[in-house]
Amino acid sequence: MGTDKSRLELNGETFTDRIAREICKVAESVSLVGTHPGSQSNLKPIADVYPNWGALGGVHAALAACSASWALVVACDFPLVSSELFLYLSSLREDHDAVAPIQDDGIPQPLCALYLVQPCLALAEQMIKSGERKPIALLQSVRTCWVSFLELSTLRGANHFFENINTPEDYARVREKGL
Repeated sequence: MGTDKSRLELNGETFTDRIAREICKVAESVSLVGTHPGSQSNLKPIADVYPNWGALGGVHAALAACSASWALVVACDFPLVSSELFLYLSSLREDHDAVAPIQDDGIPQPLCALYLVQPCLALAEQMIKSGERKPIALLQSVRTCWVSFLELSTLRGANHFFENINTPEDYARVREKGL
């Protein structure tokens, strides 16, 4: 993208603030993992335990800093997620170590998922020490409830939950839609 995605704006609100607003409706606290120089966010900053380790490192840092039994992890490039999505995923936690949605294109989404902190943190630590970098490997190694897009499709805004903003073109497309 060439810039800090967390600080991009839609309708006058940063991606981070949009996501935090939705998470605050269902969670007791919200933190921001990673370094965000010049961030104006009021969110509690969490440093990466394993700097430059990528997405699994970010999930690990979120789990390590979490004081609740479950952690809701959302990447900053999914600014169109909703509290309804999180409530639905939360309703499926029983007898699982993680709950993860599957996008409409069939791709599982580990960066918009719920993780039971104790088993997932310990396994993430082991995986990082073995050289793993992909958070999907963590979900594939614990008791994960995979949630099909069909199950999510009736939620308001479902068609936009996983609009992944990675390029200037992605950003322009979402802005043009007025989302």
